[in-house]
Amino acid sequence: KSDYRNTTGQDWKPTNSEAASKKEKQNSPKPGKTSEKEVAKHADSQDADTSKTGTRLGLEAKKEENFFDWYSQVITKSGMIEYYDVSGCYILRPWSFLIWEMIKEYIDKKIKALGVEPCYFPMFVTRGALEKEKAHITDFAPEVAWVTKCGEDDMAEPVAIRPTSETVMYPAYAKWLRSDTELPLKLNQWNNVVRWEFKDPKPFLRTREFLWQEGHTAFATKTEAEEEVLIILDMYARVYEELLAVPVIKGCKTEKEKFAGGDYTTTVEAFISTNGRAIQGATSHHLGQNFSKMFNVQVEGIADGEKTFVYQNSWGLTTRTIGVMIMVHGDDRGLVLPPNVAPIQVIVIPCGIVASMSESKKKELRNECASLVKQLKINNVRVRDDFRPNRTPGWKFNHWELKGVPIRIEFGPRDMERNEVTLVRRDNFEREVVKRDELILSVTCMLKKVQDSLLQRAKHKLDEHIKQVENWDEFKLELDKKNLLLSPFCGEPECEDNIKQQSARLNTMDGTVTMGAKSLCIPFKQPKLTKPIESIDELKRIFESNNELKCIYRDCENKAKFYTLFGRSY
Repeated sequence: KSDYRNTTGQDWKPTNSEAASKKEKQNSPKPGKTSEKEVAKHADSQDADTSKTGTRLGLEAKKEENFFDWYSQVITKSGMIEYYDVSGCYILRPWSFLIWEMIKEYIDKKIKALGVEPCYFPMFVTRGALEKEKAHITDFAPEVAWVTKCGEDDMAEPVAIRPTSETVMYPAYAKWLRSDTELPLKLNQWNNVVRWEFKDPKPFLRTREFLWQEGHTAFATKTEAEEEVLIILDMYARVYEELLAVPVIKGCKTEKEKFAGGDYTTTVEAFISTNGRAIQGATSHHLGQNFSKMFNVQVEGIADGEKTFVYQNSWGLTTRTIGVMIMVHGDDRGLVLPPNVAPIQVIVIPCGIVASMSESKKKELRNECASLVKQLKINNVRVRDDFRPNRTPGWKFNHWELKGVPIRIEFGPRDMERNEVTLVRRDNFEREVVKRDELILSVTCMLKKVQDSLLQRAKHKLDEHIKQVENWDEFKLELDKKNLLLSPFCGEPECEDNIKQQSARLNTMDGTVTMGAKSLCIPFKQPKLTKPIESIDELKRIFESNNELKCIYRDCENKAKFYTLFGRSY
C-alpha cells in the first residue's frame, strides 16, 4: 500500500470496496442507446486488457446488427476520428486526413488542367453581404454561426462564419471583372465551413465544421457554364468510383432540393446498403445570372455597347466522402480501405519468431523484411513493416485489419528458406503464396483486384436495391425493404412534401417515427430512354415531354414529367 501511495500519490483501495462500488454504479451507463460521444469517450478504457487472455481492441458491434454503434467504434478504434469537447466537431487523425489529402491531390490535378486557379477568401462575412441574396440565405439561416463578441465587449456589427462562400467571393468578382477578355474566371479554395447542425451530428457525414473544396467560376455565356457543370460532376463521380470504389448515381436535383438561389443543381448520390439510406456525395450548381445580378458582376465586350451579367457556377465536395467509404466497405473486423486511397497499401509482418531462435536468425529475418519494404517502396507502393517485438503476429494481424490495410505480407523463416512470401487480401482474406522475384507483379495485380472487387461488390448492392415502382402502395412497401425507388413524379414541391410525410413509418415498438422518402435526384439515365442524358438541355426536353404516367403520389392528379429517385437519406 505504501509503494502504491508513493507511486501514485493516492491511497490504495480494493476494487470491491464500498467507495469503488458506488463510483462504478455512478459511471455505469443507463439502459438504452449509447450515444456516439459516449462510445468514443470510453474507447481508451475499452482498449485496455480486460482479462489475462483477451483485449477489447477489436469491434464489439456487428455492422448488420447495430450499425450506429458499429460506425462509432470503427471510426475511433481504427484511428480515423477523435471526439472533441465541442459537440458536432471532430478531430481528423492522420489515418483519415491522409485519405483526404489523396482526394485533394486528385481533384487539384484535374481542375488545374481545366484552368482553375487556387485562392483563399476570409472565413467571415458581414450580415449585409450574407443577406443580399434572400433565397440563398433562407436555406442556410438556421445553421449560420455568428460572432457577436470580442472579449467581453459586444461587436458593433456581428459577422457570420461562412456556411458557403458565394456571398464572400462575389463582391470581389464585381471589382475584378470589367471585360469579356477577363473571362472565364475560375477559382477554387480548400477551406473549412461552419453550419451549426442541430439534427444529429455524425462524424464525417453531418458535422458543424467540415473541410471541403469550393469552386466558383464565371463565364461569358450560359453554354460554357453549363458545359463545366457536367465536367465537374463527372470528376466527382470518378472520385467516388475510381478512388473510393463507391458507385454513384448522377442526376439533377428537383426544384425543392436544388441549391437555393441557383438555376439548377446536379448531384452524385451514393447508397449505404446496410441501412438502406442514400447520401448526397457532391454537387455542381449552375447559378445562372442570379448572383451576378445581385452582386453586379458585369462585363463589357459580349454585347455591343452594353454590359452583360456573367453566368456563374459553384461546386463542392467535402470530407463526407470518407464517411461514405467507411460505411460502404467496412465489415465486422473494421475498415476496408480501397488501395487507391489507403495510406498504407501493404503491411509486412514477420512471423515464426520463437524464443529458441538465435539472434542472428532473427536479425536476418528482420533484414529480409526490410528488403521487401524497400523493394515495394521503389515501385511506388505505400508500405511499412511492423517489427514491434512486444506484439504477437496475431495481434498485429487484427490491428492492421481494423485499420483496413488492403494487403498483408506474412514472412517467416520457412518463407525465407523457400524464397517465397504469403499475401493476404483484406477484403476477402484470400491467401496467395508467390515467389520473391514475382512480388512486385503479384502485389500490383492484387491491389487492382481489391480495388475492382470493392467497386463491383458495392455496385451489385446498389443495383439490387433500386426498384422501379409506379404504384403508391408498392412504393411504401419497397421503401421499408431498404430500397431506393425510381418512380414517376410531377416535380411539384408540395407533392414532394406529401410523399415524404405519407411514407414515414410509425414504429409501434418504441413509438418513434422513421423518416419518409425524399427525392434524391432526377437520374440522367431515365428508364424510358434508349441512351443516357448527355446534356442539361436534353434533360429539360424530357421534363417538357408529354408522359402518360401519373405521378407516384396517390392523391396527385398531375402527369409525371420524369422518373425521380426517392429514398430515405442522411
